[in-house]
Formats: sequence, C-alpha cells, structure tokens
Amino acid sequence: MPDDEGHPFPEEMDLRTVLHALADPLRYGVIARFLREPAGAERTCASFQLPVSKSTTSHHFKVMREAGLLRMVDHGNSRTAVLRREELDERFPGLLDLVAAE
Repeated sequence: MPDDEGHPFPEEMDLRTVLHALADPLRYGVIARFLREPAGAERTCASFQLPVSKSTTSHHFKVMREAGLLRMVDHGNSRTAVLRREELDERFPGLLDLVAAE
C-alpha cells in the first residue's frame, strides 16, 4: 500500500514495475540525469525540458513515482522530484549502477 502521496514503500517496489518505468527512453534519461546530480538533488519536472506536452511530462513522472524511482516533494505552490537512490540500491543492488554506466 503506497503512502498518502502514492510512493511505494521499499518492500513494495516491484522489479517488473521499475523496469517498465525505465523501459521508456525519456524516463530512462530522467533517471540517468539524476544519477549525475549530487545525492538528494531536487529538480522540477519542467527542468528536464522533455520534448513532450506538460501533461505527458506529468504522466512520465507519475509512472516513475508509482514505480518507486522518484519521491515527489511538495513545496506548497510547486513540487520537486528526488531520486530514491538509497532505497533503490537497497532493494535492487546494482540496478542504478547499470543505468549510470550506460
């Protein structure tokens, strides 16, 4: 059961769901860019300048959130995303290292 904002707990993260989220080139690129950022970096969805509509960008971030890749942080009038690296490394050791190495 995800938390109130739709983030799955680490033990609920499913490898197939994570791989499905990473299968899309745009989402894969977002995660790869997060991996080049300092740990805990927060970015807005718009800062990635994905070549799709705003609603499609929101959909991509929802898929990544629901898979457990990202945590969305509410700042009142805006939201940012943070890679859940520590939790993902614990749940799926080496997965993000493979993404970073590509």
